[in-house]
Amino acid sequence: MKLFLPFLFCITLSQLAHSQDRQPSGVFIAQPYLQIGRTPSPQTMQVLWHAPDSTANWQVEYQRQLGGDWTKAEVPTVVQVAVAGTAPHRVYNASLTGLMPGGKFTYRVLKDGNVVFISEGQAIKSATQPYRFVAFADIGAETPNQKKLAGRAFQAKPDFVVVPGDIVYERGLISEYRAKFWPIYNANKLDTAGAPLLRSVPMITAPGNHDTDTRDLDKYPNALSYFYYWHQPLNGPASTEGGPLMPTLTASADNRKAFEAAAGAAYARNMANYSFDYGNAHWTVIDSNPYVDYTDKAFQDWVAADLAKAKDATWRFVMFHHPGFNSAREHYEQQHTRLMAPVFEAGKVDVVFNGHVHNYQRSYPLTFVPDRKGVLLVASMGAKTARGRVVNGRWTLDKAFDGKRKTKPNGIIYVVTGAGGQTLYNPEQNNDPDSWQKFTQKFFSNVHSLTIADVTGKTLFIRQIDANGKELDSFKVTK
Repeated sequence: MKLFLPFLFCITLSQLAHSQDRQPSGVFIAQPYLQIGRTPSPQTMQVLWHAPDSTANWQVEYQRQLGGDWTKAEVPTVVQVAVAGTAPHRVYNASLTGLMPGGKFTYRVLKDGNVVFISEGQAIKSATQPYRFVAFADIGAETPNQKKLAGRAFQAKPDFVVVPGDIVYERGLISEYRAKFWPIYNANKLDTAGAPLLRSVPMITAPGNHDTDTRDLDKYPNALSYFYYWHQPLNGPASTEGGPLMPTLTASADNRKAFEAAAGAAYARNMANYSFDYGNAHWTVIDSNPYVDYTDKAFQDWVAADLAKAKDATWRFVMFHHPGFNSAREHYEQQHTRLMAPVFEAGKVDVVFNGHVHNYQRSYPLTFVPDRKGVLLVASMGAKTARGRVVNGRWTLDKAFDGKRKTKPNGIIYVVTGAGGQTLYNPEQNNDPDSWQKFTQKFFSNVHSLTIADVTGKTLFIRQIDANGKELDSFKVTK
């Protein structure tokens, strides 16, 4: 038996290596990928895939441990996406349960009794296990550097990936996911075109302006795909369309009905704001688009309460798209998220991860006291569409922190990791520190890059790696 088990394991590895060759043409529109689900747990994982709009008998089987017995998952749920201008398709979702925290597992997808996909996956780590995550934003632009960074992310062997917004360009359309996202981050093999990342570990996302800012479903009926394709928690604040957190849709009765049927609870509960635990960290994810009223007390109270509930977490991370503390000339005036700094500080947040600005920046550890509510900006003269706020105030910087010898910061570290693939912003500032704001400690705007973070107990170690594998920055935080 000791010889037989390794033999079975070798067969499984062979199946994994050649799975792409056995997939009949047209089986998938988007191949299977992993998600943390509505109620993340180290024992569970969701497998999603997209297929043509036709009747078939789909089944998922999985080995809770590599080489173990195959277990049948419950019958997958299915949602039809049938919006104008796009051929109807189906999004399937299967639950894997009883997983070993942090353990490797194998899963396979069967259609009408035939195996059409097989992959290994990685379960969520428990609070006592070390873990690694990758962060990058502004990614889905279908550029050579996006594809390079997809490979770098895969080679880093993360336990999960976080994206602080702008998942696809330009309008979060179904067609943009198909051209610029799935083929790159869920490729069948690692090469210059992409990597098999999403099938191996979950990706967790926050909405950016290019994901959820397009709200005219009459002009763009396949927009707002963010609400179709991500299966994330729905534990955020109550939202009402037209209220302070959720703008009104422009949509005919038919277009609205089709969108709401496909988006379901993800839109009704506004999956743009939520939180989850991973390992010994608590993550708060919020919508930073300017249509959100950051002066809304109910919203601020929800963030405060969410952070307060994380009293057992060693680390508290916050993720959203628009940085409040940004030294680039591009988007400098969009400072509305600075209004949340006192809430984050009271909630003992350690690091805030942002995108939107297409470069890498790291602040000194800082605290900030805003002057009132700032000055609201609009998109054009006489317009009512908010572009953001200029928020002046007083910051206090911990310049003694160097992340090497002095590793206990006094304040929050703000990381902009927006160089994930789209055109870089302000490369002329890269070697011009006089152009940076006083709160900026590191600034790299001439190369695409991603963030790799390792958490081991009370130690956090973060590195910034460019598309060619060169380390741009690194720092350690300890408690």
